[in-house]
Amino acid sequence: MIHILSNTPSILNVFISEIRDAEIQKDRMRFRFNLERIGEVFAYEISRQMAYVEKEVATQLGFAMVPVLIENPVLAVILRAGLPFHQGFLNYFDRADNAFISAHRKTHKDGSFTINVEYSQVPDLNDKVLIICDAMLASGTSIVNTYRDLLLKGKPKHIHIVSVLASEEGIDYIKKHIPQQNLDIWLGVVDEELTAQSLIVPGLGDAGDLAFGKKDINT
Repeated sequence: MIHILSNTPSILNVFISEIRDAEIQKDRMRFRFNLERIGEVFAYEISRQMAYVEKEVATQLGFAMVPVLIENPVLAVILRAGLPFHQGFLNYFDRADNAFISAHRKTHKDGSFTINVEYSQVPDLNDKVLIICDAMLASGTSIVNTYRDLLLKGKPKHIHIVSVLASEEGIDYIKKHIPQQNLDIWLGVVDEELTAQSLIVPGLGDAGDLAFGKKDINT
């Protein structure tokens, strides 16, 4: 199932408008903070689909029955643009185990590119709820390669793929290469155009550069 949260007017749309705004983007701290706040919104929405059990809690005046999570999810983040987005999830799922994936984009002389997963640090995934978060879903290659790498290390019972901003082409790529059973895709907003360089238009630019500074193109 695909969930596009911006289709329903909410405060999320304000945060998305700010990360798109070229003037507000100049404030690097605010850009990261908005990604973090957007992560919190997604975490809340996903939490509504998770399993709960009633727990008796002792108060100063008696006892209350409160539904609490049966288990915490595993939070997987694709470095580096996903880090502030991931922090929003961690603010809410504060007891979650975490996976960190480094996916490197290599551009070839003909202008084409490949994305390789170079490093991953992953906890036990077997029979867990796995949330894979990346700020941008452009071509979809990073998500698919990350998904394949993670499944080599364990078999989750349910997977949530989450991105702030996606292209229609990237969504189609995921639907083609990732089995749809036990999968939810959560998106902030979807743009139609994807350039030959896999830039989403109108998009917002390079989320990693906006959050942490420009990369050295020679590395």
